[in-house]
Amino acid sequence: MPVPSLLNVHRHDYWSRTLITVAGDIDLDSVPLLRAALEQCLLDGIRTIEVDLSAVTFCDCTGLNVFLTALQCTAAAGGTLRLHHPSAPVARLLALTGSAAPLVAPAAPLSPWRPVVLYRVTRQSADAVHAALHGAA
Repeated sequence: MPVPSLLNVHRHDYWSRTLITVAGDIDLDSVPLLRAALEQCLLDGIRTIEVDLSAVTFCDCTGLNVFLTALQCTAAAGGTLRLHHPSAPVARLLALTGSAAPLVAPAAPLSPWRPVVLYRVTRQSADAVHAALHGAA
């Protein structure tokens, strides 16, 4: 029996900015959690989204698709989305696909964050956000 993917997504808000830290495997099973976190930022009026990927152990094309879609949606809303400190597996995927330039921030340290809101995205909240954005199935 396959072991389910484990992904932790934490969001730290500071006014109209947020830092999302991601740890674990980003794949077909876990990508709804990541998508929900990014979509919820836009629903909450966040327009500057920074994603720390230093603790990501695996990322497949579904994860890359979520980041590229979030980049387009954030730009359409007048905001920015940048990936920071991609782990070796993520950096390899970005290099192989030529996706690093629009997504990855320059190698500057992340600015200090003072969390206003801190929560963990769960499967239940991911499903609720998806239903709110795309209608109940």
